[in-house]
Amino acid sequence: MAARTTTTTTTNSQFSKSPSLVSTITTLLQTLNPQNPDPSPLTQFSPHLNPELVIQVINNNQKNPNHALLFFNWASNPNPNPNNYSHTHNCYIAITDHLLSHGLFSKATWLLQSSNKFSDFMVSKFIKAHVDLARRIFDEIVKEGVGHLGVSTYTTMIRGLCKTGLIEDAEKLFDEMSCMPDLVAYNTLVDGLCKKGSMESVQSLVNPMIVSRNCELDEAKKCLNEMLNLNCEPNTVTYNTLIYGYCKKGELDKGKKCFDEMVSRNCEPDTVMYNTMIDGYCKKGELDKAKKCSDEMVSRNCEPDTVTYNTLVCGYCKIGQLVEVKKCLDEMLRRNCEPDTVTYTTLIDGHCKKGELDEANKLFDEMVNRNCKPDTVTYTTLIRGYCEKGQLNERRSVLMRW
Repeated sequence: MAARTTTTTTTNSQFSKSPSLVSTITTLLQTLNPQNPDPSPLTQFSPHLNPELVIQVINNNQKNPNHALLFFNWASNPNPNPNNYSHTHNCYIAITDHLLSHGLFSKATWLLQSSNKFSDFMVSKFIKAHVDLARRIFDEIVKEGVGHLGVSTYTTMIRGLCKTGLIEDAEKLFDEMSCMPDLVAYNTLVDGLCKKGSMESVQSLVNPMIVSRNCELDEAKKCLNEMLNLNCEPNTVTYNTLIYGYCKKGELDKGKKCFDEMVSRNCEPDTVMYNTMIDGYCKKGELDKAKKCSDEMVSRNCEPDTVTYNTLVCGYCKIGQLVEVKKCLDEMLRRNCEPDTVTYTTLIDGHCKKGELDEANKLFDEMVNRNCKPDTVTYTTLIRGYCEKGQLNERRSVLMRW
């Protein structure tokens, strides 16, 4: 008896895997009315029910998903049920995918709710199906040019793609936006990238946003804060870009606040960043703060460069503090930081404006002796100084050296 049972089971298994059985069931389903079904003709297939057969029949009924649903519902509670068949998780996945691929969201929802199968996994399938449908409609609108897509539409689409894990598609869509992205659009993509751990992509996204002329700096700072909230640490380039923007607008308090925040997060400021802050202070005439910044720079083992000293020299020259200028030049040389044409020209200009032409001429000679080539601005500055003092012979002397 046991041998006979084994033989029967094997035969049924082979039959269930046979394409002819799947085809027979599919043909029969085409004759049934899904709206007013009489599933009794399906009873003959009860002995052959197994998950593989059910999935094959579902996938074989691509044209009319209602026939697949009819078969699935019958197989949920067949009578008789000699094999005590019940649907597996994969069967529910198959019918859910099938219904969603045809846009039958309400039927898929009812099926899963009534079967108590509405898990997080299934919910993600609904979200992706909605996104896929929305993307098809979206792409068609773009292709046909039937309407103008605003930033909110793009943001909604990007959010859907991010939620379904399609981050690369979201990035591509962001890059293809036909309108200027706003803070919400940036934050939506930043959120998706951070959750995926794509920190380099976040940096490359945020930095251009900050320098964009169409982006308000305060909005850029909000985006930076969003990165921090998502445990995505901005790098030195990000902070430097934001600080540069604030300094350029003369909002040094906000720039300094960003600077301090960066330091507190163990993100070491570099020479470029210090130079940005020093330049900002010098342009506002706050030379004490500029010098304090350069001293801090040295104390943190961040080496000042020619740009650092040129900025300070220019700042001191503008307010006529030539003693401080000399100190800067001495420190510069002490640190083996070679003065360039800009350095000497700025120094010469400062002395010329104070009428100290002998000092200006000495600097000019020193410049030449150090193989630092004067440029047109250097000669023009010195000539103008002699002209203003009425020393025309000296002016001619400079012209002859030019």
